[in-house]
Amino acid sequence: MKKIVIATGILLNLCCYHAQDTIQSRNLQKDLALISSDSITQVKTPFFKKEWVKKSVAPAILFTAAAATWGEKENLREVRNRYLPTFKAKYDDYLQYAPAAAVYGLKLAGVKGRNNLGRATLSYVTSLAIMGILVNSIKYTAKVERPDGSKNNSFPSGHAAMAFTNASFLHKEYGMVNPAYSIAGYGSAALTGLGRNLNNRHWIPDVLAGAGIGIISTELGYFFIDKIYKNKGDNLSMLSRIQGNDYPSFLAIKLGSAFGTTNFLKESDLDNNKQIGFEGGLEGAYFFSKKWGIGGDISFSSFPIKPLRETLDDGKDFGDYSIITQSLGFLGAGIGPYYSHEFSDKWQLTLKATGGYSATSSGKVFIKSNDIDTPTHELQIARYKPKPAFRWSTGASLTYKFNPGLGITLYSDYNQIKSTIRYYFSDTLEDSEQLNQELNNLLTKERINYFTLGLRLTAYF
Repeated sequence: MKKIVIATGILLNLCCYHAQDTIQSRNLQKDLALISSDSITQVKTPFFKKEWVKKSVAPAILFTAAAATWGEKENLREVRNRYLPTFKAKYDDYLQYAPAAAVYGLKLAGVKGRNNLGRATLSYVTSLAIMGILVNSIKYTAKVERPDGSKNNSFPSGHAAMAFTNASFLHKEYGMVNPAYSIAGYGSAALTGLGRNLNNRHWIPDVLAGAGIGIISTELGYFFIDKIYKNKGDNLSMLSRIQGNDYPSFLAIKLGSAFGTTNFLKESDLDNNKQIGFEGGLEGAYFFSKKWGIGGDISFSSFPIKPLRETLDDGKDFGDYSIITQSLGFLGAGIGPYYSHEFSDKWQLTLKATGGYSATSSGKVFIKSNDIDTPTHELQIARYKPKPAFRWSTGASLTYKFNPGLGITLYSDYNQIKSTIRYYFSDTLEDSEQLNQELNNLLTKERINYFTLGLRLTAYF
């Protein structure tokens, strides 16, 4: 009997332990479920990490740039008329289609992209339909006259919209395969937009707005088709996801404003007449480690010069007149060390110091007065010719990465050029030996210092 009692007690104890374990297990499971549920409901996606925000950043920047340059479009066109007045090359009529042709070429060659051929075509056609509706509805509502005066359908640029729709199509299909595809696509689209401006067919705001429409049209086209297929792509599981670049090597397109310092053109007495200019160009760097690399840039900067107003009184009243000096332009290239520091996977700081060559464009000086009997009331009195010079620059930039392969960069550079400018006055001065000697041998040595502030579209490779 004693053994039976002991055995019964052991069994009862085992049953109690099993029950307690079951209760504890159930409670633990419920607690974990509640904790997990609470975590899901409490965690919110930060605003700038929301999918729709990331997709709309680039178009928003382009639309903002179009609005910001609208009031300066005439001045920006004068830069084209100043340096390339006879430019005529119709490459932009064909280059706009290059990224889309690349997509179909890669697919027919068997290179796997985001989607199979049928779905990619459906997404592309949808994107084109959205782009066409947006461009044409705005064109024939705004009725902006083209720079060449041919038609009133300048804004926005259909060529730029088509080029950036096609570039985004290439980026969507093959950007995650290799960032080089995105770089090539958006590079060709940028050249198309530049061609529209150089061919005098569109204003700068037309091109910027067209680019924004092209990008957002492709995003919307893929959004709707992805909803129909209920996934993000046919071949995503087959493609290796880009986890990040070991080294921050990059290629970028940049555009910004240029600000002369207080001694800009001081020796030519034009320091107080300089105006805010602009800068555009390409920049890139190859990094040998996560911190250090070597890079450079090719850029063009132009500074408008405000007319100098004077009153000529030499015993007779000649009235007010203006001295007009054509804008001063610099085409420069430099190379030097680059340093990079990543604050996170989204934010990156880059520092640089470069040295190189700067070629400065020649220009003319006019006197303008209502008393001058010419169609424009202007008379050329001189021309100037700066000598090529050494340029050094230093700068800092901060990049926000939309993804590991693409980002938008805020940059600021300081540039210095020491140039000698020779002034040649009107040939009529040669009749006067004294004036010819004094004026036609006029040299000024200028220390041309200026800051640039702008944005870069940065592609990493």
